[in-house]
Amino acid sequence: MRLPSLAVQILIGLVLGILVGAMFYGNPAVVTWLQPLGDIFIRLIKMIVVPIVLSTLIVGIAGVGDAKKLGALGGKTLIYFEVVTTGAILFGLLLANLLKPGLGVNMAALQKTDITKYADGAQAAASHTFADTFVNIVPTNIVDALARGDMLAIIFFAVMFGLGLGALGDKGKPLINIFQVVADTMFWVTNAIMKFAPIGVFALIGVTVSKFGVASLLPLGKLVMVVYLAMFLFVFVILGGIARAAGTSILTLIRVLRDELTLAFSTASSESVLPRIMKKMEDFGCPKYISSFVIPTGYSFNLDGSTLYQSIAALFIAQIYGIELSLTQQLTLMLVLMVTSKGIAGVPGVSFVVLLATLGTVGIPVEGLAFIAGIDRILDMARTAVNVCGNSLAAVVMSKWEGAFDHEKNRQYLAALNHTAPSTSEQ
Repeated sequence: MRLPSLAVQILIGLVLGILVGAMFYGNPAVVTWLQPLGDIFIRLIKMIVVPIVLSTLIVGIAGVGDAKKLGALGGKTLIYFEVVTTGAILFGLLLANLLKPGLGVNMAALQKTDITKYADGAQAAASHTFADTFVNIVPTNIVDALARGDMLAIIFFAVMFGLGLGALGDKGKPLINIFQVVADTMFWVTNAIMKFAPIGVFALIGVTVSKFGVASLLPLGKLVMVVYLAMFLFVFVILGGIARAAGTSILTLIRVLRDELTLAFSTASSESVLPRIMKKMEDFGCPKYISSFVIPTGYSFNLDGSTLYQSIAALFIAQIYGIELSLTQQLTLMLVLMVTSKGIAGVPGVSFVVLLATLGTVGIPVEGLAFIAGIDRILDMARTAVNVCGNSLAAVVMSKWEGAFDHEKNRQYLAALNHTAPSTSEQ
């Protein structure tokens, strides 16, 4: 019997998790039995991310071996990331001003959740500068960076190591081949781990719903609807426009990534799909050195969904407290978000950490975050899917910008996806 696609299996796990969590709301046995399954799945994903990024990036960079070319790619990538994330912040501020999700919300009906665990991260983010981000990219100890999963430091080391291997010429080929075997092996491991994904999703969602219940959504329903509407419009209007300008279609990209987007949405974890989207973007026509550089870097610099959410959440909290932010204050909020949201993707609860570090700068009570902490998982699912979509598109845009996109490979891949013969024009 043929099993359903991975996306369908994950959706089944998602629905079953919601049902089980709702049926056993408040029952600690759900956490006792399901939490370990969810934790094991997330740990399995974390286990493979570092070796895949390191090996694929080294192989890709060694194949190029041109420091100037890579420097130009890095500069263009950071410019693109900054423009798009700034656009996401502005888009969120616009919708929050138009739809006013916090207007009329009864604060007495809202439940508060403890957010003290984010305090240390918020202090670090508040003192975080662009200079700090670029200094921290350079690792003092690569073994320590690998152990901590410091992605920017790992990327920097992989680029330097790949350039060195490429400069060795034939002498470096045996080691390049070893890293290629490591990459191929880890992709096999990834596919094996993905078979566990529906169970991991079932466990993670079941625990979340059993803890907070469906009823916790009702008082904050307008915020949830506005956030999801904003994410939908951003993907299909903003990212859709970028995709069209790059000569592709956002609908095609979503179709290619349907399994990964479903998994990212269900787990609220970008890491869970990092290896697979790197491979899929390579199959889609992006060169290995671009997909293996742009996509991991985007996890720190191109969190479109997260920055979009942060701007909406900030205005929501201001609105429930009856605080009117002037244009100057909102522009200040945008500038602070641009700085604090960069380079701290590895911090747990990064969106909350950024908001804690940001709200006070424009006079918004940071304790207001306690009102929305209970539904953060629901909102995190949407912003994670948008982050994945934005980073995948960035690899395509950079490949086109560099004139390195493989149109023939793209046609063949899409033809195989459609089960049709390749057409003579790019799809």
